[in-house]
Amino acid sequence: MLWIPVDRTAEKPLIRQVYDQIRQQILHGELHAGDRLPSTRELAEDIHVSRNVILEAYDQLLAEGYIESRRGSGTYVAEGASFAFAEADIPQPAAASFASSAQKNSDIINFRSGLPALDHFPRKLWSHLTQQIYQQADASLFGYDSPEGRLELRQALSRYLLRTRGVRCSLDQLLITTGAAQAFSLLTNLLLTPDSRVIVEDPITNEVQTIYTRSGATLVPVPVDMHGIQTDLLPADERAAFAVVTPSHQYPLGSILPIQRRIALINFARATDCYLVEDDYDSEFRYSGPPVSSLQGLDPERVIYIGTFSKILSPALRIGYMILPSSLITSSRQTKRLSDLHSPTLDQLVLARFIEEGHLERHIMKMKRLYHKRRDTLISSLNHTFGKLVQIEGESTGLHLVAAFPGINFTDTAIMQALEQTGVQVYPVEIHAVHTGYHSHQIVLGYGNLTEEEIIEGVKRIAHALQAEV
Repeated sequence: MLWIPVDRTAEKPLIRQVYDQIRQQILHGELHAGDRLPSTRELAEDIHVSRNVILEAYDQLLAEGYIESRRGSGTYVAEGASFAFAEADIPQPAAASFASSAQKNSDIINFRSGLPALDHFPRKLWSHLTQQIYQQADASLFGYDSPEGRLELRQALSRYLLRTRGVRCSLDQLLITTGAAQAFSLLTNLLLTPDSRVIVEDPITNEVQTIYTRSGATLVPVPVDMHGIQTDLLPADERAAFAVVTPSHQYPLGSILPIQRRIALINFARATDCYLVEDDYDSEFRYSGPPVSSLQGLDPERVIYIGTFSKILSPALRIGYMILPSSLITSSRQTKRLSDLHSPTLDQLVLARFIEEGHLERHIMKMKRLYHKRRDTLISSLNHTFGKLVQIEGESTGLHLVAAFPGINFTDTAIMQALEQTGVQVYPVEIHAVHTGYHSHQIVLGYGNLTEEEIIEGVKRIAHALQAEV
């Protein structure tokens, strides 16, 4: 008799339950090659299910080669269907794992940087524009499209970026990407070989480091101070493929690169014949004056400009863009096509209309007021709670700031565990450092997706965790 328990209260269909259990018994060798299985009628009666359930389960097992049917004889386990693997290698049900994780972390206040206020996404307006686009779309728009992106979005973007960021480009220079991460990845195919060298700010986001080291490139770190990358330390004898910089809001330290260093950076790139990759990820949210002008506007043929809508609107949109020197236009389109053919067409059209009708700039102004309040709440809470024990840096722009606690080492596992146990998650600057040991006293605190109440409570929890240290 074949033992197959079924659970009629489970979400998994009975057919799948029967199929899964027979399959597992065959894979684990509990049912051996040549073993005869009960007839569909016998098994249906034994476990009290419809015969159709057993028929469909057997059909699936037969189609996948686990069993074989012998005319006039019955159904047997097929040869070569057992598989020896460790029990620990069998993945656990994702739903159960997710539920336990969500329950465990439901009260965590997460100071993750780069995350906008997700509950303030303009859902109603976006839904309305999406409906318009889908209703008006020609049938051809549901087919394959051009790798560089829709003309409508590139036109809207070029006008917006010139007006707000001083970016100068032709429409041909604009390439729509699936977020900034894809843009960085495309550069590995465009410009890097396994022996290439890439100059990076130190510290710089760990994601950028990973993308380029995985391509085989060697990173050449240049230290950052309170004014950004220290251009006087750029290696004059270095022949790098490009240098990655965040001049409008350095990540993670938050500094703004002054014009003198911008000029020095461009002169260095010209002298060493390398490109500059300008990562402009959240500079729209500047709280004292308008956004800083782009580096790209100073030398469009030397600077590769990368932007994204993940911080302005939502990471879920997966829309970013690159502005490339004219010499890279053709190769970038070929590389993009080989990567994913093209970015989602209709989403691009929705975003284009969102920009053209002025909704983007109104949304930015609205969110700027909200983030300003959240930033001020965080600064006030830190100062009120820690006083002179904390130093606040990089707070003028963006969705995060850096809190420095001299004498505290946030690479200490015990300290990070204490923070987690009090229900707060922070991010050491040190995890973004190429040369470690210089930023262990600093943490990145993102506030974009936290309410003012959560920010105040989060700072209290940080203080509770650090009480033995400060």
